[in-house]
Amino acid sequence: MRGRAPRAVRLGVVLMRQDDPKKCTAARLERLGLARGLRRAPSGRGAMVLDPYSPDILVRADARSVTSVTAIDCSWRLAGGVFAAGPRAARKALPPLLAGNPVNYARLGTLTTAEALAAALFVLGEGERAHDILSRFAWGHTFHELNASLLDSYARLEDASGVDGVLREHGIKWNPSDAPGAARPGGRPRARARPRRV
Repeated sequence: MRGRAPRAVRLGVVLMRQDDPKKCTAARLERLGLARGLRRAPSGRGAMVLDPYSPDILVRADARSVTSVTAIDCSWRLAGGVFAAGPRAARKALPPLLAGNPVNYARLGTLTTAEALAAALFVLGEGERAHDILSRFAWGHTFHELNASLLDSYARLEDASGVDGVLREHGIKWNPSDAPGAARPGGRPRARARPRRV
């Protein structure tokens, strides 16, 4: 008797409405029905919130327990305060990835909400859905081209202890105590990494 297929991870977005609504990738995903708009992040069993400041990194093994992934859509300029104030839920950061969007192209960690949710799906083993999300944006393919090798390596990790090794293999320097981009209150914007296309 075959085992039951794993249930697809539910995607949610909490819109803080701090950026230009015409450029908001989270709002587009909500309109397209690819993510559910939420007033606040869920905190029940299996619920996980993407938090770029979390010391815990999302890995493939989390697919066994994570049933929903929620992204907080806010301005990177205000992100430090937003995440410091909440939500009260299990939080995990994505492993370091290069932004493919034109605003923060090749900047480590400074992803759009769409990129972040797609990256989470790649890590959790739902690549087809990740590609579907990226296909809705003109620059979506760029995100995957920049990160294809990284994502493939991350998807093979069973725990976060292997992240540093993956980064060394790709020649990427990353300090996990730093916040992405200019999001860290009082911090300097992160230098852009040299993209390695695959």
